[in-house]
Amino acid sequence: MSVVHELLSLLELEPLEHNLYRGRNRDLGTGRVFGGQVFAQALVAARKTVPEGREAHSVHGYFLREGDLTTPIVYFVDRPRDGRSFTSRRVTAIQHGEAIFHLSASFHLEEPGLSHQVSMPEVPPPESLTSELELIRAQADRLPAPVRAIWTQDRPIDVRSITPRDPFERPTPNGPDAARRQVWFRVVEPIADAPILHQAVLAYASDYGFLPTALRPHGIGMRDPRLLIASLDHTIWMHRPFRADEWLLYVCDAPSTAGARGFVRGEVFTRDGVLVASVAQEGLIRVREPLAR
Repeated sequence: MSVVHELLSLLELEPLEHNLYRGRNRDLGTGRVFGGQVFAQALVAARKTVPEGREAHSVHGYFLREGDLTTPIVYFVDRPRDGRSFTSRRVTAIQHGEAIFHLSASFHLEEPGLSHQVSMPEVPPPESLTSELELIRAQADRLPAPVRAIWTQDRPIDVRSITPRDPFERPTPNGPDAARRQVWFRVVEPIADAPILHQAVLAYASDYGFLPTALRPHGIGMRDPRLLIASLDHTIWMHRPFRADEWLLYVCDAPSTAGARGFVRGEVFTRDGVLVASVAQEGLIRVREPLAR
């Protein structure tokens, strides 16, 4: 089974009962369920109850508890409203009898209207950049043995950073203007045309490396043992159709970190500069002891 097929199989939820679905988990080497996976599966569960012709335009999720990798997640879909052009859904993700995630989603029947967008920044093309996986594999001997096989395994999504950083070195504090990240990404194989597949893959990928953007000004790396970091909420607005198996540019910044919380936002562009989605997230960022300077 290819890694892309494994990703798509995560999105093929098992129907259990009316409005009730079950999803599997995939270990990314963190020891806990990846938030993007839960978000994507909840979006798929919601879409299964929506009439054809209506696609997600606004999706909001709240992470309530850490997910257990060893246990499937059950998704319950509530149907608050089916209007003439909009459909609203609420989804609760459940493990061990407790809610671990809530999602609210709105779906819209396509219609014409005014259109404008901001411009995509000028960046190098993805072909000129090295994939994150290649960079990690080149330093595999520096990885802890228990996670080496997981972190160096084939990945369904190719991520290429405009300004890659060494994950094993502590970054230098560079002030608030350093809180920026730009990456190209795409699924490594073609996938089916269904819009929900591409939206779900974007939902999955949009949480990857997003919150750590807020760490960049502070000289703290993701592997710092003092760090406790976790997503609290995640929101995506889908503006225009797109394909996740074609290159997308994810432009991220973190305007603020305060009160043990970081706020990050992102814009997703197609290769030809079309803005297709906007993303925002707030996350918990705790350092267990004062930073030594």
